[in-house]
Amino acid sequence: MVAPTAQRHTSCRNADLRRANLAGRDLRFADLTGASLQRANLAGANLSNAQLQLANLTSANLTGATVTSAR
Repeated sequence: MVAPTAQRHTSCRNADLRRANLAGRDLRFADLTGASLQRANLAGANLSNAQLQLANLTSANLTGATVTSAR
């Protein structure tokens, strides 16, 4: 599997990810701008350098998630 980079990453702009189980996922550099992540399970996920502008994380589980340099 190829590691995510700033040039090669997941793009989920404005995606409806409510209640999604993303626990432990590698979401480094992911573009989640405007995404609906209400009640999503992001426990242990790596969100380093992710784009989170206008994302809705209300009641999301971020236990143990890495958010270093997320914007």
